Amino acid sequence: MTVAAELLTLLAERGWRLGVAESLTGGAVSAELVTVPGASGVLNGAVVAYATPVKQTLLGVDAKLLEQHGPVHPEVAEQMADGVRRAVAVDGRATEVGVSTTGIAGPDSPDDQPVGTVHVGVVTPVVRLVRSFVFAGDRSQIRAQARDAALAAALEAVRE
Repeated sequence: MTVAAELLTLLAERGWRLGVAESLTGGAVSAELVTVPGASGVLNGAVVAYATPVKQTLLGVDAKLLEQHGPVHPEVAEQMADGVRRAVAVDGRATEVGVSTTGIAGPDSPDDQPVGTVHVGVVTPVVRLVRSFVFAGDRSQIRAQARDAALAAALEAVRE
């Protein structure tokens, strides 16, 4: 069973719904989830908040945080994960689980952080976690590693 399938199975068993907020992965996390038959029973939706202002306007990331630290920061990942829970709410009910990715896939870094810097955020009713990484490889390899890390972190959080 893939990590995505295991995550969706566990979410379904708990009766929890999922929202995904992606920056550097550009939809790869949600694309991986929808390869699993029955994903629509758990996945409410996803937001690709690629532009920094969208992180603030759509996901509610604190404007001062973005101004002070930029979009690639652990706290931004956590706020994105929390914000997507509301952004993809259905009938006024926020999703129980939000997962997010933000980072630098390269080839250049806009703010002197190393290319490959990635932060993954997960927020559930039980736990809030952020995992930070510096992945090696080219742009597509970094994005793939970020996708996999997001799914693994979400599974870890849902198991709590």
